[in-house]
Amino acid sequence: MRKDYSEDHGVSPGTYTAVWLCLLVLLAATIAVAKLRLLDRFSVLGAMAIASVKAGLVLAFFMHLKDEGRFLKGMLALALFALTALIGMTFVDVWYR
Repeated sequence: MRKDYSEDHGVSPGTYTAVWLCLLVLLAATIAVAKLRLLDRFSVLGAMAIASVKAGLVLAFFMHLKDEGRFLKGMLALALFALTALIGMTFVDVWYR
């Protein structure tokens, strides 16, 4: 007899549904930021911030990173810090041209 997936990972289908709905709301926010262009200089930065939140939700819930140990979380944090630094340097270069 096959066990239910939520029994193995401790996440209920309701949690997955709530996270999925949050991702849909954040998708709508990303589209709104791209279409409205209220502040041209910060629209890309806003879209990147929303994308970061969406990636965090996917990593935590769908990839079960919240259940992993400190070493793996630390390595992910180091990689994200390096990526953030590279993207930040690119933004500084573009903004001050």
